[in-house]
Amino acid sequence: MFVDAIEKVDQFTRPIHFIARYYGGSDIIPGTATLFFVNEEGCAITCRHVAEHLLQAEAIYAHYLKFKTELRSYGSGRVSDALRTRLEDQYKINKETAIRVRSNFVNSVSGFKRFTIHLHASQDLAIIQFHDYEAKHYQGHAYFLRDGRHIRQGKYLCRLGYPFPEFTNYRLNQQLDDIEWTNEGRINTPNFPIDGIVTRHIGENGGQSGITGIEMSTPGLRGQSGGPLFDRAGVVYGMQSATRHLHLGFDQTNREVISEGLKRRVSNYPFLNVGLCVHVDVIKNFLREKNIRFYEADGDTGA
Repeated sequence: MFVDAIEKVDQFTRPIHFIARYYGGSDIIPGTATLFFVNEEGCAITCRHVAEHLLQAEAIYAHYLKFKTELRSYGSGRVSDALRTRLEDQYKINKETAIRVRSNFVNSVSGFKRFTIHLHASQDLAIIQFHDYEAKHYQGHAYFLRDGRHIRQGKYLCRLGYPFPEFTNYRLNQQLDDIEWTNEGRINTPNFPIDGIVTRHIGENGGQSGITGIEMSTPGLRGQSGGPLFDRAGVVYGMQSATRHLHLGFDQTNREVISEGLKRRVSNYPFLNVGLCVHVDVIKNFLREKNIRFYEADGDTGA
């Protein structure tokens, strides 16, 4: 159903790899997100919450280094637990605090000198513009649905992203006491499509501000945030943003069941997980606002 469309969209959809280290630990936690390119000029879109991780990375590390410098200022000997605790409280640092976050744009563009991020004022949407890059490693670009009014309830669509961080090209540099990317290990992460139908349109202020989002019958997976929502022709209808958990009300509390031949007491509170996508009209209006070139096409005519 979506075989050709996935191959087409995959040409301009790329992963963002993240690695993070938390205070007091040496473990490296990998993560992923998704972006896709909207033109041939190195301009891509992703979710606002993804872009904020990119923007906050340097501030997170600078904050930790400031804490570390003050801790060392009390001498090279063992710092008392009371003093360490006071500084941790002062800097709001604990074992759940990320102290270092690094990112890597995989197979997007190489040799870029800088990038600019534009955050949407109210929607989970951001633009990333790569500047002064040496080469681009994506092919083609998105074509957005020309008329967003054609997105109707029951429309069968697909999303593409990178929910499973299977890359291993990172390490903890013991000498520098810092995490870093390496040229060893697995560099790539496999993409993953997920299909569904349009269930509802999402609007702000009770719909008075127009339609801003699309609800899908299936969830968007972690790491697919920022990936395109598209039809069987590969035309983009929106962007995966979040997952909403709808309580179904079919609760079972302390109910007796037979499992593996034994009577057991179980409780279950089921939810329906549905995907939320930024509407194509919101994306196109934001690109127009920032004077960024994009392309349109008519969608497929099937349901």
